[in-house]
Amino acid sequence: MSNSVITAITELDQSRYKTKVFSDGHLVYADEPESLGGTNEGMTPGALLLASLGSCTAITIRMYADRKEIPLETIKVDLAICKEEEMSKETTITRKIEFTGDITQEQRERLMVIADKCPIHKLLTNPIKITTT
Repeated sequence: MSNSVITAITELDQSRYKTKVFSDGHLVYADEPESLGGTNEGMTPGALLLASLGSCTAITIRMYADRKEIPLETIKVDLAICKEEEMSKETTITRKIEFTGDITQEQRERLMVIADKCPIHKLLTNPIKITTT
């Protein structure tokens, strides 16, 4: 992640739950499935959270592998979050990471350690304070 402040702006008009999310010149949509009254035209907010963790994990691993010249071909990060009714003081996210490429067991183990160094992983595993104005 960059050392600059990360910002995002979300806008929701009267079009039910389809929300525009703007950040650094990019646009994505968040939405809810039709079963919850949405239009299903974007990922759910929870899926966006998992996408942030998964993409950050993969990017962090790729940066390390490239720097160390590890012959890593692909990284697949499979994520799931517990059901909302199971969330309390502790929310569980499961993350399964798969690698392809001609890498040794030692390299594979090191890449798994590096996965936990991703900035979004660090953010999610520490207390988060949200101030609202």
